[in-house]
Amino acid sequence: MSEYKPLPVGVDNFEKLITDGYYFVDKTLLIKELLDKKGEVNLFTRPRRFGKTLNISMLQYFFEDARENDGRKRDNRSLFEGLRIMEEGEKYLSKFGKYPVISLSLKSAKQPNFEEAYMALRTEIAGEFKRHSFIAEHECLFPDEKELFLKLMLQKGEKAEYNQSLKFLSSCMKKYYGKKAMILIDEYDVPLENSFFRGFYEEMADFLRSLFESALKTNSSLEFAVLTGCLRISKESIFTGMNNLKIISILSDKYDEHFGFTEAEVRKICEDYGMNSKIPIFEEWYDGYLFGNKNVYNPWSVIQFADDLQENEERFPYSYWANTSSNSIVRSLIERADDEIKSEIEALIEGKSVVKPIHEDITYDEVYKSMDNLWNFMFFTGYFRKVREWMDERTKQHFVELAIPNQEIKYIFRMKILTWFDEKLKEKDRSELFTALVNQDVEKLEDEIVDLLMETISFNDAYESFYHGFLASILSGMKGYIIKSNREGGKGRSDLFVKPVTRRKAAFVIEFKVAKRFEELEAKAGEALRQIEEKRYADELHGDGYQEVIRYGIAFFGKDCVVRA
Repeated sequence: MSEYKPLPVGVDNFEKLITDGYYFVDKTLLIKELLDKKGEVNLFTRPRRFGKTLNISMLQYFFEDARENDGRKRDNRSLFEGLRIMEEGEKYLSKFGKYPVISLSLKSAKQPNFEEAYMALRTEIAGEFKRHSFIAEHECLFPDEKELFLKLMLQKGEKAEYNQSLKFLSSCMKKYYGKKAMILIDEYDVPLENSFFRGFYEEMADFLRSLFESALKTNSSLEFAVLTGCLRISKESIFTGMNNLKIISILSDKYDEHFGFTEAEVRKICEDYGMNSKIPIFEEWYDGYLFGNKNVYNPWSVIQFADDLQENEERFPYSYWANTSSNSIVRSLIERADDEIKSEIEALIEGKSVVKPIHEDITYDEVYKSMDNLWNFMFFTGYFRKVREWMDERTKQHFVELAIPNQEIKYIFRMKILTWFDEKLKEKDRSELFTALVNQDVEKLEDEIVDLLMETISFNDAYESFYHGFLASILSGMKGYIIKSNREGGKGRSDLFVKPVTRRKAAFVIEFKVAKRFEELEAKAGEALRQIEEKRYADELHGDGYQEVIRYGIAFFGKDCVVRA
């Protein structure tokens, strides 16, 4: 392993990545495109863990007129030696280290109430004043400006003063440096998402609206700004009247390869680390996103898997992205799912697609006002890929065909959905199901199972394992009974044993089959019963002291079933 550079698992500071010798996928041409397109305020929306924070850090180290604590210049040029931007000529290199920079990350504002979240943001803002504390000592500032600078730096300012703090800091920078400031804001929408789920959205939106508008809309000391986030928030919500805002979402053709890894970049990683044989696995699990017209891989998961393969070349792929948040938005989709939406989720997991109207200007407080908004939210935050998009000429409505991008996201849907539906099923009253099973009331048992099947999601590409887990789940919780799954018995493996704690009651052997057509249900149920007899699945129960053993054969087709005893 010593011959390879360490992979930057979780490293999102550009200076640390370069100086500590980590492997770097060169995205420095983002700098060139920003300078070429000359947007004054640029908002990049990409799913979480797609390189937004590292890119913001890279921009800071390239553009910033960096200073030590005492105001002496610091040269960061060595960080960019050998990188692609350095080959683009003087037009771009002349911008290196030329601007004062305000750089904020709002990703830590995840507190349970507005007061604590506001304090976290105030601390982050004060940190930028401290980073430029040498300005307060310079004669370029008037006494009242020095006083306000120190108040904000020491977190003693009023809320109204923090509302205007970025505009004020940039004006102080302009006086000191003689140049307008760049403003970089990473994960601008984290406080909004958190405040929505925590119940103080309006307060947080009011604060951020004042902060952003003063800094980005009416600021004569602003050179240009870059913001990143997961979701494009409507201009009416946060960026009121900002005609200078350029929004670059995953539907935009611009900047399409600067966030996420391209196929060529993933192949280069595999080549550099001697894992070319694993390319198909990387593609199956972590590829499939479409930003603009560029196909990209999830960079977070690619780096994690490549790092794990360095330790063990036989390592199985894993859904790394699933653990980077609560995936609460998927659960929200499930909790609101009617029969039509359940059918659509089943189709997506089978590899099919669904068509939804798309609109980018939504706010967090609108996410749950319609199912279309929820689908939109999930699309823009990385749970679906665009297959194609078009506009209805008659209605002028914008539509996108959506699909699950890869095995990693499919895993999130399958595992999370199975878990959450399992929880929902266990909350339902299953006493009539249990009674029907004990009394051999096959018609009632069929009805109860079908009713529960209608409540869940079935995965047609894994019916055997789905029905097995479904039966084990709905039968769990029978008072006085133990559920055993896939136990060895007789000449083979029965699907389920239901064993009473007392041997005075009957025990149950359950075998199931999956029919390919509805008309096969009766025959398949009978086949399941014959298998129990032929392979003597009941012998283990008799040997364990149970005098009476009831055999059940159950056949499934979609959300229909036939039960025979």
